[in-house]
Amino acid sequence: MNGAKILDGKLAIVTGGCQGIGKSTAIALAEAGANIAIIDVADAVEETAAEIREYGVAAKAYQASVMDFDEITQGIEQIHKDFGAIDILVNNAGITRDNLLLRMKEEDWDLVLGINLKGVFNCTKAVARIMLKQRRGKIVNVASVVGITGNAGQCNYSASKAGVIGFTKSSAREFASRGVCVNAIAPGFIQTAMTDSLGDDTKSQLEQQIPMRKLGTPEDVANVVVFLSGPASDYVTGEVIRIDGGMAM
Repeated sequence: MNGAKILDGKLAIVTGGCQGIGKSTAIALAEAGANIAIIDVADAVEETAAEIREYGVAAKAYQASVMDFDEITQGIEQIHKDFGAIDILVNNAGITRDNLLLRMKEEDWDLVLGINLKGVFNCTKAVARIMLKQRRGKIVNVASVVGITGNAGQCNYSASKAGVIGFTKSSAREFASRGVCVNAIAPGFIQTAMTDSLGDDTKSQLEQQIPMRKLGTPEDVANVVVFLSGPASDYVTGEVIRIDGGMAM
């Protein structure tokens, strides 16, 4: 980030903000001047909020499951009371439970769809009531390139992220007349704790699938979220931006 405070005074909610892409996104939004509300089930949520405050913004932690509509609704109502407005929602919370379809357990299908897709529905519905009344707001949904291309061993994850893309386009049409923009990002292979655990040979094979011949960083993703959260994207809605080094072009 270049230090520009394009989001001064804004309030951004980041779900799943304790690690990886979510944490990098929360930091990037804070660097751009936004106050941050982190929603996560992890015990580290308070510690993460304290770390975000070191960037000179207000930051609070809210421990809640995105799968629980009542819990999320109450949490977002509390955020609204605490900050007075909600300007940005980043639906980042997500998990994987990979396996070939014939070996996939029903509970792994239900859990991935519950967090990755129902969670987006729950958070968006709760926030939309506030944003539509304000007649302004930015919602950024974290999908995935495999929601576009598919991927063997990820039927549940790919389906959930394809669903996020369809949800993004439909809600963008519903909210546009009220000044609320809804967009999605579709990261490819990004350097996270999951990819760090892979062997060098596996990483090399992944890089060969990417025209830019390298994995992306969480900061690469976060920078696009900041753009979609700021005034430069005020006439952008219903879009899906791939952040994949050209993998799925």
